[in-house]
This record gives sequence, C-alpha cells and structure tokens, in this order.
Amino acid sequence: MRAMILAAGRGERMRPLTDLWPKPLLEAGGRSLIEHHLYRLAGAGFTEVVINLGHLGHLIPPRLGDGSRYGLRIDYSPEPPGALETGGGIQHALGLLGEAPFLLINGDIWSEHPLAALRTALAAGDLAHVVLAPNPPYKPQGDFALVGGRVRDDLDPRLTYCGLGVIDPRLFVGHGPGRFPLAPLLTAAMAEDAVSGELHQGDWRDIGTPERLAELDVWLALRR
Repeated sequence: MRAMILAAGRGERMRPLTDLWPKPLLEAGGRSLIEHHLYRLAGAGFTEVVINLGHLGHLIPPRLGDGSRYGLRIDYSPEPPGALETGGGIQHALGLLGEAPFLLINGDIWSEHPLAALRTALAAGDLAHVVLAPNPPYKPQGDFALVGGRVRDDLDPRLTYCGLGVIDPRLFVGHGPGRFPLAPLLTAAMAEDAVSGELHQGDWRDIGTPERLAELDVWLALRR
C-alpha cells in the first residue's frame, strides 16, 4: 500500500511562520512535522510515499530527498499556483498512487495511531475508511457520526476527522480535475454506505496554529 501526505496547503492559521516555510517543514521535537510522518510510515511497513507540493513546496524536496534516508521512496506531485485543495490535490496525484487503495494523512497533524493496522482496514466494496477522534475543545461540533463502524454525515453526535484514513481511487471516478475539497466526495460516499470508520482514543493533535506547534514541541521534549 502506498501512502500520500497532504503538504500543499498555505497554512494561513500558522502565519507568520508559514510566510517563510511550508507548514510541513515546521519543527517540533527536533524534527519537522512531515519527517515525523515519514519515520512512522517506514516503521509501519510502508515503502512508497507521495507528497503533494503547493505553498513554498520547492523547499520540501531538498529537505527530504528521494526518501532513502527514511527507508522510503518519495514521489512528489507539484501543483499549479494556488494549489488544488485536498480533493483536487489527491486526484492530481492518482497517476503516482496507482489503482489500489492508499493511506492518506494530513501533513499538519500529530498522531500515535498504529498505522500498520490501516493497511487492512478498508473492506471490499467500501470507498474510504476514516479515523475519527473525540472532539477537541477548538472543534466541539465535530465532523461525522460513527455508528456500528459506519460513518454518517446525517446523524449526531459527531466526532472529529483526524486527517487520517484509507482511500480507494474509485472515490474519484466521474469527477473532473481542478480545485475541489475532499469532504463532499466522502459525504456522497457516506450516503451510499460506502465509508467505514474507527474511533481513535490515543494521542492525536491538529497542529494548525503556532500555539499548538509550541505545545507539541514541549510535549515531545518532555518524552525524551
């Protein structure tokens, strides 16, 4: 199974840090956010990773190289100016991802989810499997409901999408190229009962602001 790390976003909430650096290269615990992902992916048995490039994306390949230092092979998917959002960025990279389901992970999260378990999480016939977590204080409304292992967009209470899951490329069949988010494709698949999910109770963080980045940096330093 290949993996894709979403790394093209502008990171508006992380400014001014992202005025000079792409958000995935911001550091916590002595490593960039994206390098934490790469080491964890390698440890979980993944060998091929696709990274999309948008805002200041030209700075990422010189830092990560071909992936060999992490025990991986990295392919890059540069996007046109303005980027393509999540859905458009994934579709733009499908030629590198192939026809099999792939792991999808947001570049600006921290998680201790056992990634190896996701290699077999997608059941035959499903278009996606997503990881959900209890709602953090800054997002009390959540995103989706989880009922009997199935994910719904029309029920409450809701949980928060972790920016982590498995996607079947068939999710994009019939959708034209361009700039578009991933969420509407997921909700359409949910309406067809084609999305499974799981609740992750372990550590997970959306590193979306300088304050959360600093908190993660301190937390990781205390764990050394």
